[in-house]
Amino acid sequence: MDITLADERAFLLKEQLSLEQAQGRAWEKKVDAFGRMVKVASFLQRPKDSDFALVYQEHRYEPFWHIVCRARYAYQRQRDVPLTLSGSEVKAVTLGDKEYEVQNGRLHLTVTEHCREEPERIRFIDGYTNQPDETLSQYLSHPANEVPPEHLEELGKTGAIVVPAQARASAVVRNVLLEVLKSIQADVILEDAVEIAKVDLYYRPVYAFQFRWHSKEKEAIVEYDAVTGELRTDGKTFQQYMGKLLDPEFLFDVGTETIDLLVPGGGLAVKLARKGLDVARSRSSP
Repeated sequence: MDITLADERAFLLKEQLSLEQAQGRAWEKKVDAFGRMVKVASFLQRPKDSDFALVYQEHRYEPFWHIVCRARYAYQRQRDVPLTLSGSEVKAVTLGDKEYEVQNGRLHLTVTEHCREEPERIRFIDGYTNQPDETLSQYLSHPANEVPPEHLEELGKTGAIVVPAQARASAVVRNVLLEVLKSIQADVILEDAVEIAKVDLYYRPVYAFQFRWHSKEKEAIVEYDAVTGELRTDGKTFQQYMGKLLDPEFLFDVGTETIDLLVPGGGLAVKLARKGLDVARSRSSP
């Protein structure tokens, strides 16, 4: 089996609005963030702006994985095909230039099946929850800048919070690989190849604004998606990750070990499209 690993890449999606512009929009929606409480209060009197305060805001980057795996299987196998004929009077059948004897009104042919399968799996995985989320595909239509993995840790020095991905590249790739790998029943295998075409980690910018309703002594959060412009009134913050840096070596770790876990025995030809991971050296070392 030939397995081709693509270059592991990281992308930073571009903000469409600044933090200050998003703050203005969030302020207009602050009342909605308190949900049912606002409806009850509105029966008496509409809350005033002066009763609210912005107590916290953050600019963060949330991760998601874009993984593409495809396989190509071309093989041949022989199969016995029984045919029921028109009646017991048929004693022989000629196919092409060859005559076949009929036994008990049935003809048994041995045919060669020429098979080809090309399964493909495209997965978008939330980097924080590790759950598949196909809605994340919408971000691929927005502009993004590729960031060398070793420079990802610089994001945390800009004042933004970089939410760490909870799973390494090897873990998410392994799960998708299992969907395309299969056992082939064949007499002759002509092609047996798997291509891990994309191992991309995207970071999407999000703004969060925490408001306090003084008279009610309650707080609520408004989120603004800096790429799509979507506002959410059931948001969250990630203050616990403030100032923490990423470890690119932890995230980007796809290598022969990932493949060997799936197909033990070392009988694989692993080809790398990227230059940053010297798998050839690791396979040859004792």
